[in-house]
Amino acid sequence: MTQRMNTLAVGLAVALGIAGAGALTFSNTPSAHAQAAPTHLAQAPIQTPSGAQMQVLPDFADLVEKYGPAVVNINTTTRKPQSAMNVPGLSEDDPFYEFFRRFMPPEGQGRTPPKGEGKGAPERRGPPRPLGLGSGFVISADGYIVTNAHVVENADEITVRFIDKRELKAKVIGVDKRSDVAVIKVEASGLPVVKVGNSSKARVGEWVIAIGSPFGFSNTVTAGIISATSRENLSDPNMDAVPFIQTDVAVNPGNSGGPLLNLRGEVIGINSQIFSRTGSFAGISFAIPIDFAMNVASQLQAGGRVTRGRIGVSISTVTKDIAESLSLPKAQGAVIGRIEDDSPAGKAGLQAGDVVLKIDGKTIDGSPDLSRYVRQVKPGTKINMTVWREGKTKDIAVTVGELKEEGETKVASAKSPKAEVKTTKLGVAVTEMKDDVKKKLKVTGGVEVEAVDGSALAAGIQPGDVILRVNNIAITNVKSFNDAIAKLDAKKPVTLVVADENGTRVVPFRPDEG
Repeated sequence: MTQRMNTLAVGLAVALGIAGAGALTFSNTPSAHAQAAPTHLAQAPIQTPSGAQMQVLPDFADLVEKYGPAVVNINTTTRKPQSAMNVPGLSEDDPFYEFFRRFMPPEGQGRTPPKGEGKGAPERRGPPRPLGLGSGFVISADGYIVTNAHVVENADEITVRFIDKRELKAKVIGVDKRSDVAVIKVEASGLPVVKVGNSSKARVGEWVIAIGSPFGFSNTVTAGIISATSRENLSDPNMDAVPFIQTDVAVNPGNSGGPLLNLRGEVIGINSQIFSRTGSFAGISFAIPIDFAMNVASQLQAGGRVTRGRIGVSISTVTKDIAESLSLPKAQGAVIGRIEDDSPAGKAGLQAGDVVLKIDGKTIDGSPDLSRYVRQVKPGTKINMTVWREGKTKDIAVTVGELKEEGETKVASAKSPKAEVKTTKLGVAVTEMKDDVKKKLKVTGGVEVEAVDGSALAAGIQPGDVILRVNNIAITNVKSFNDAIAKLDAKKPVTLVVADENGTRVVPFRPDEG
C-alpha cells in the first residue's frame, strides 16, 4: 500500500489498523439548466407563509435503494512473514500497530535477528492476518468490481461482501498505482450494477452522496456537495495528474474505493482520499473522476495493465511572470523545460521554451492538463500541438510514444565558481561556447555562464550553465545575448532557457533593479 498522505495526514486507514484500505488519509449532478433531476429528487421551490420561496433539500432514499446493492464491502488478508519487525510495546492486533510500523526505521535496523533469520534465510509465512477494509462497486453483472489500488494491493486473499450477506472470494484483475485504480472479479452472474456517469459535467455546488463501509460499517450513506473540481495531484508525485473532485461528503477509513454518486444515481467518482491533520474526517474529501478512472479500469479489465503515452519532456505551468516575459496574451499553457534525447518531442521538433497552448484543439491550461492528455493517448497516435515560440503560434505534429518505468535522474555534479567576473544587469556574465561543450550538450548555439549573482543566482542559474534563449529570442553567441538583454525592461520578468549536462530547463525570474 502506497504512502500517500505525507504531511497532509498519515494514512488514516493505517492509523486505525485497517492498512489496506479506508480513505487514504490525505482520500453530479448537472444543475437544473444542465439536466433535470429525477422526479423524486426534484427540488421544487415552495411558498412560505410570507410569500418567499425556499428550496426543499433532496431525498436520497430512492436513489440509495436502487443503486446501493451494487456497492460492496471489501475485506483483505495477508500472510506476513513471521520475521516482520515488531513494534515495541504494541501487539500486532493493536489498531495503531501498522501506523507505527510504517514510520519506524526500516525492518531489521537496530535489532539482532533471531537464530536462523540471517541473510539468505527463507522467510517464514505466518497465518492469514487482516490487512484492510475498503469498498468497491460492481460495473458488470458477471462480477467485475472497481475499487482503489491501495485497497487491494499486497493482499493475499480478498473477500467481497454484498448487501444481501453473500460473501465471495475475489481475484485481482489489475492494479494501477499511478491512478490508484484497481479491478477485481468475483465468480457470479446477474449482479446489480452501478450507472456510470460523466464526471466532466460535474459542477461545484451540486449534491452528491458517498456509499461505502467506513470503519467496516457496510453500505453507509453520507451526503454533501461538490466543493471544487480539478484538484491536481495532492500527495504522491509518482501518481498521474489526477483531477480530483473535492467534496465535503464525510469519507473515512473503509470508504476508499466506494462510489460518489450524483442525484441521478450516476457514479461520477471513486472516493479515494481525505485531507486531515488529525486522522479523522475534517470536511474535505477527494474522489477520482469516473471518466479518468474508467479509462484505466477498462484497460485493466481487458489486459491487466495500463498503457500510457509519453512525449519525453519535462514541463511546468505558465506563470504570470513567464507569460509576461514571453509576450503571451495570458498566463495559460505548459512550458517545456527539458527534452529527452531521441524522444517523440525531440523528433517532432519541439524545443525547450516552447509553450504548449493546445493539443488537438483542446486548450491546455497548465502542465497537469498536458500530462493527463498525453498519458491517455494510445502510443503510436499522432497528436497536433499548438505551441508559442518566438512570439507566435506554431502547429507541430507529434507521434506519441509509450511510457516506461524510468530510472533515477542523474544529478548534476557541483560546479566550482570561477574567478570573479563582472556580471550584466541580468546578473550573469557569459562567454562564447567551446565546440566540445556544444557537442557534449548537443546544442548548436548559446552562451556559457561564467559568473552569476543576485536574482539569477537565487533562481538557480549556475556557472557552467548554457543560456539558449532569453524570452522569445534565440541566443547564438555573446553578441546576440548582449543585444537581447539590452532590450529588456528591468521592471518586467525574464525567462531563460538553460541547458546543462542533465538537459534543458526553463528559469523565470525578475532581475534585480539598479
